[in-house]
This record gives sequence, structure tokens and C-alpha cells, in this order.
Amino acid sequence: MPYKVTAVLSAALLALTMAACGGGTEEQPADTITVWTEESLADRMNVQRRIAADFTEKTGIKVNLVGVAEDQFSQIVTAAAAAGRLPDVIGALPLSAVRELEANDLLDTETPAKVVDGLGRATFSPRALELNTSSGTLLAVPSDGWAQLILYRKDLFDQAGLEPPDTYERLEAAAKKLNTGGVAGITLANAPKDSFTAQSFEHVALANGCQLVDSAGNIPLDSPACVQAFDFYSRLAAQYSVKGEQDVDSTRATYFAGKAAMTIWSSFILDELAGLRNDALPSCPECRKDKEWLAKNTGVVTALKGPAGDQPAQYGEIVSWAVTRDANTAAAERFVTFMMNEGYERWIGMAPEGKFPTREGFAAKWDALPAGVDAKKPLSEVYPAAVLDALRDSPDNFARWGIPQGQGKLVGATMGELPVPKALSAIVDGTLTPQAAATQAKADIEAIKRGIRQ
Repeated sequence: MPYKVTAVLSAALLALTMAACGGGTEEQPADTITVWTEESLADRMNVQRRIAADFTEKTGIKVNLVGVAEDQFSQIVTAAAAAGRLPDVIGALPLSAVRELEANDLLDTETPAKVVDGLGRATFSPRALELNTSSGTLLAVPSDGWAQLILYRKDLFDQAGLEPPDTYERLEAAAKKLNTGGVAGITLANAPKDSFTAQSFEHVALANGCQLVDSAGNIPLDSPACVQAFDFYSRLAAQYSVKGEQDVDSTRATYFAGKAAMTIWSSFILDELAGLRNDALPSCPECRKDKEWLAKNTGVVTALKGPAGDQPAQYGEIVSWAVTRDANTAAAERFVTFMMNEGYERWIGMAPEGKFPTREGFAAKWDALPAGVDAKKPLSEVYPAAVLDALRDSPDNFARWGIPQGQGKLVGATMGELPVPKALSAIVDGTLTPQAAATQAKADIEAIKRGIRQ
């Protein structure tokens, strides 16, 4: 889950450690399944427990629900596999984690198709299914998605006669023109040790047709399209953004304070932008009288197009339900089917701003789901219908580095070492040129790729 604090349940780590050392408990009863979920925040665990209880009441199958943090997933699943203690089902898995399970032969690759076909393949987002498919085999059931967005001040754009920043040219023109009077043209991440920087840059790079890896497994980060993306992003950060190291928290704070005309952030910002979360409230002068002022005056661009891009592109994440190779497949199929049907509205309702449905027929329900933490309100009461339509449609258009090429494990490894943010930071501080930074990032990723167990 992006930009949200999560914690690994110590009980899960302890149980897996004991199992790895031969101290595991007896096999669970046949009418019980173990489900791991990366939606491990306390309030979301409570929602999932209630859904699981309804599933048990309907089917008689008990659910042992365990919360696992995304940044600890690889470690925990490796220990579980070695001990022969894999769960039956894993929920809220990002695309790279699904591909990691595939690479290590830990997936049941028959059950996902049974679930999707049973519910109706035509009711699923085609792109979400495509991103979860390898050589014609569906690896996991896509449950929902979140999107990377360009947020911009509509009031400032209207005053300056600017078009929405949906191309490189329009984005830079707006950043240049609005970078005045104590307001930055854009607040953009450049922290070298922050995955947020990597995600923000990937959004911009994809727009220009820049890929991390090609179909042959080569790393083309020194291609003209990628060098242009490095140059464009670093120029925005150096000339029109806030000076100094900017990260996930500072970019949000700057935009919320009314000190920037644009930012790149994930859709998880939308409830905060609307004043529905007390620990991250907008603080602009106008926001003191109306907590929703900034949301009402913010425009949303989903896809961006660069000069070398064939079409607009958008970074986004699809999270999925995976069934493991050792699962009770009949029970697992029933559980995932339940979560994608009877339990689906409550599942996406845990955080609708970051859980766009990947199934048709839930658009109206999603529009009405209350978002927020300390205050609750449907996004449809804050944002225009056109914005909600674009958000709901975005999973059909997500692009990603490495996933379509079957290099999800490489994607995960690069997010651990962050060579691209390091290269970007070096351009911004004047240490490297865009060409040199692209060459360095390519070399670093090639070294990471050589170190991955195939």
C-alpha cells in the first residue's frame, strides 16, 4: 500500500520463525484456511474479520486471518515456503509480489481463472487481467487498484489561461509560468532513498515511452526516450520545485499549504485533500474557513503524454488475490469468489480513494462509499463526476515497468535499492548529467538483475 504506515504483526513473524525451525503447530483442520492480507492496518483488519465471519457463516469454512506488511512480505513468504507453511490465500498483493511468487513456483495457477470465469471474465477490467497474466496463464485475481495522479490548482490555471498539464509541454509551461510569488510551479519528489520518487518518475517516464526492461530482458534506460524523461523530470525538480530534498510528506505538505501549483501523488491523497483526515489536513489560508476549498480548486490529470510517447500513460498499481500452490483449492476458490462478490463492496469501501474497482457493476456503489478517517464523506460529494469517471476508468489504462515483460522480481528488487531515485537526485544537485545518470541507473539495474536468483 503506498504512502501509508504499516506494521508487521509480530505473531505472524513468530509463528513463521517457529515453523521454519521445526516448531510449527499441527496441520490446520480441513475446514479452515489461512489468509494473509497486506491490508494490515487495524481498522482494515477489523473490516476483513467481519467479512471473513460472514463467509464462515455462509460456508462453514473458518478463516485464520493474518496481517502482513508489504515491506516484509518477501522475507515472510520465503520462511513460510521453506517450512512448508504457506497460507492458502494472500490478499492485496501488488503486481511485483505476484510475479515474485510466480518466479519461485509458489502459485496455484489454475484457481484464479476458475474464480474469474465463475464471476464472469467480462466483468473484470481487461487491463487488470492482462497485468496479472503470464504466457496466457492468469496468476492471481485482480481486486482493485490505485492511481498516480497529477494534481493542479484549477484556480491558478484559469487565471493564467493554462491548459490542464496532460503533456510534457503543458506541464513544464505551467510550472514555469506559475513558479512565482512564493508559490512553486510544482512540488516534486527527488529524495534518493524514497520509493515515492521512483513511482513519481516512472509515471513521467512511461508517458515518454521509456521502459525499464524490453521483451528480450535488456535494460534500455539509456535510450533517447529515457534520457529525455530523466532530463525533463530533473529540470522540473531543479528549476520549478521547492529547493532541497523533497519526499512523500514534504510534497503533500507544500501542496496542502497552497505553496505549489502542482504535485504528483497517488489517489490515496484524495480523502486528505478533502479534509477528511485530521493528521493530514490542508493548511492553505483559504482552507482555514473551508476544509474542502483545496479539493474544490484542484484538477486531476490521470494520464500524461511525452513527446516520444505513442499515447498517454499512467502509473498505477493493481492489487490481487493469490492462491498458493499448497492451498486447499476448493476452499480458497470459494473464499476469493466471496471477497470479489458478496464481500466486495466492503472490501473496496475500506479506502475507496485507493481501491478503484476492477469489476464492472460496482461504479455506482463505489461513488457512494464514504472515504476518510476522522470524517467520512463519499468522494462524489467533493469531486466532479468527470474526475470520478477518470479515476474509476484508470485501472483499464495502467502501465508499469517490467510487469508486462515478466520482470516483476526485478521491479521489486529495484524498489529495494532505488537506483533511479539516486540517479535523479544526482542530476538535480548537479553531480550528473541526464545522460550520465541514465547510464549509471542502467548499470546499477543490470547489476541487480544479475544478482537475482532466476
